[in-house]
Amino acid sequence: SRDPTSNPTMRNTHIRSLLALAALTCTAFADEGMWLLSKPPVAAIKSSLGVDITPAWLEHVQKSAVRFDTGGSGSVVSADGLVMTNHHVGSDMLQKLSTPDNNLLAKGFFAGKQEGELKCPDLVLDILWEIEDVTDKVNAEAKNAADPAAAGAARRRAISTIENESKQKSGLKSEVVTLFQGGQYHLYRYRSYSDIRLVFAPEEQAAFFGGDTDNFEFPRFNLDCCFFRIYDNGKPLKAEHHLTWSKAGAGENEAIFVAGHPGRTRRLYTTDHLKFIRDIQMPATLGNLWRQEMKDQAFAGRSAENARIVRDDMFGVANSRKAYTGLLEGLQNPALMGIKETKEKALRDHVGADATMRDKYGEAWEKIAAAEGAYAEIFLEKYTVDGVIRNSKLLSQAMHIVRLADELALPSEQRLKEYNQAGLDQLYMQLYSPEPVYDALAVHELSIQLSRLAEVLGGDDEVVTEVLDGKSPSARARELVEKCTFKTPAACKKLVEGGKSALEDSKDPLIEMAKALDPLSRELRKQYEDEVESVERASYAQIAAAKFAVEGDSVYPDATFTLRLAYGKVKGVGAVKPFTDLAGMFARGAERKGEADFALPQSWIAAKDKIDLATPFNFICTADIIGGNSGSPVVNKNGELVGLIFDGNLDSLVGDVVYDAANARAVAVDSRGLIEAIRKIYHADTLADELQK
Repeated sequence: SRDPTSNPTMRNTHIRSLLALAALTCTAFADEGMWLLSKPPVAAIKSSLGVDITPAWLEHVQKSAVRFDTGGSGSVVSADGLVMTNHHVGSDMLQKLSTPDNNLLAKGFFAGKQEGELKCPDLVLDILWEIEDVTDKVNAEAKNAADPAAAGAARRRAISTIENESKQKSGLKSEVVTLFQGGQYHLYRYRSYSDIRLVFAPEEQAAFFGGDTDNFEFPRFNLDCCFFRIYDNGKPLKAEHHLTWSKAGAGENEAIFVAGHPGRTRRLYTTDHLKFIRDIQMPATLGNLWRQEMKDQAFAGRSAENARIVRDDMFGVANSRKAYTGLLEGLQNPALMGIKETKEKALRDHVGADATMRDKYGEAWEKIAAAEGAYAEIFLEKYTVDGVIRNSKLLSQAMHIVRLADELALPSEQRLKEYNQAGLDQLYMQLYSPEPVYDALAVHELSIQLSRLAEVLGGDDEVVTEVLDGKSPSARARELVEKCTFKTPAACKKLVEGGKSALEDSKDPLIEMAKALDPLSRELRKQYEDEVESVERASYAQIAAAKFAVEGDSVYPDATFTLRLAYGKVKGVGAVKPFTDLAGMFARGAERKGEADFALPQSWIAAKDKIDLATPFNFICTADIIGGNSGSPVVNKNGELVGLIFDGNLDSLVGDVVYDAANARAVAVDSRGLIEAIRKIYHADTLADELQK
């Protein structure tokens, strides 16, 4: 998306939009909310849209929705396991399946026949099958804990036990989801699939037409789609539930629903918690993203091959930078923070006026403020150390290898949560991925992180001197990558299976670096879990209970990258109409002729006379979405697919903390534009036929 501060006119429009929020009341808007499918707002939907949703409708939508483990949403759209998502959700796989001579991001792909579908190396798709409330089970052991740290540890042990027992009993992937920041815990059981194959993707130029200029904007002209197929036991999945295609699409003011996996919102956070994010977390995060973006651009500029292998990373960094810029602008706006403070004061006044409630919940807000103060003391160091490990693929692998040797010796409930027995299969799949390692990119990633580590901890820090071993960050990164011994899945697996003895025999310098960073990383993590996370969980549970007591239980929890239902209408904003058409893409290309981001693919130029230019292409709606919803299906009241979510507008960027009903819009590809392009531009008739069965 375009940085909302980059253009004065847009910046002022955006600020006016935020200021308008000051007039809002404390009640939720009719179309606000990312709702649990186990507790949908049936009455509100009936009141707002005039639609009755039934348990059968909800089950069908739930079991047609798909979660991508890479971060994104999708849906099953045929009886043979065909899955639709966004091109930018699938781009990671497109890059992994590409070579210097066959760049699928640039060229696109269509299998034609099932035997030509490309197997994805390490992609997992999950379909939510069962939901169970396990709040009492999670909290049972924590009731008699001596302090928040002990209570937090007890909850983590309980969650591990619940997940392991559920997986053993059901055979399904089992995850305990924390809702209301600790107010409730639900066990989600998924049907999980790891044999996923690529079916179709357009050129990136069509999927991301308009590039940075048009991102997070509307009108839009994007064919941001990608199709995969789930295989089960070597054959296409015979899907029990799948969405049917709407040939008619959606009309203006028509009721629509979005079923997807929004990543994270912080709408229920206290104002002190939001101020920590505003003043400490976001500036550090944005500074890091700016650094990464500039270095990625420099790396890409050195060669065409560099540009190819860093392309997906660059897109992710740029997109995050723009989204967080919009969020920070919102948090820095006194009007928005005023809304949050007003809502919080109303609840606290209600609690304070009742002696029983005051005794139960009154101290929760102060405890969270103290927890954020404790976090401020360690945030930059923890954020940096975590980033060093996370943002270098090879170092991340090394850390998993080192930690597995320690963690597997412990009972599952005592391990760090990522090594819980219930999740090991997926961890191993990621560790042993056949994704190629590009030495140049690995050196680039690692040198950035080592430089950042030295900058934050100081060049004379004991850990820094041990990690750098007397060399500059770039020289040390080159040495580490050159001498790395686990770049192949077989070599990585051998180290993991060899355990402690294999690590003692290994002379791999990245393994030694992981060993050097591990104690500090664990120390910071324990401090965070004991002094921050555990306090937050207990205190937010109290605040949630207070909200339920005052407002009833018709409150939706913050997003957690789990399945949610949003609803609304196809609706324009201001003078902007809700639909664009295929003709508009050609007009936009002519208007910005000579700019690379607006160059039409040759496939589109060749097909211009064959397509119906009046076909609706993209549309906007009032559904409440956030990052993670990319790839979500848009369905009508009959459960038919009418669109594919791929973005939001500028005014949706504050959606992390508040919903702007008047101006925020979700952006989708229209089902009619999808079919027109698939048939007449890409001649993928077998795909179109399967979608329209």
